[in-house]
Amino acid sequence: MDVNANDVVAFFVEIGALVLLAWAGFSVDGVLGWLLGLGLPLLAAILWGLFAAPRARVSSPPLALATKLLVIGGGVVAGFVVLPTPWAVAVAAVVGLNVVLMYVGPFARR
Repeated sequence: MDVNANDVVAFFVEIGALVLLAWAGFSVDGVLGWLLGLGLPLLAAILWGLFAAPRARVSSPPLALATKLLVIGGGVVAGFVVLPTPWAVAVAAVVGLNVVLMYVGPFARR
């Protein structure tokens, strides 16, 4: 399988989503913060491996799309929780552009 520049950006978007989910979780005080900080990215990684990864255990396009929306969308929302607004908007813009380029243009996966 070919890897293009947008695929590399997509990988960093996915890793960034996990980091932002952990950061948002740890921003909650007390034991709940530890549970969320460790649990959110762990749950996201498990779901991604099951449904959205290139070699996912379950091959279901609707579940893959739902998982991607949940994990990447959750990362964007977490960005608005923990980042200054201009940075959160920049993250959202990069994610949006990355998703559009996955389906339209020279980097589209057919």
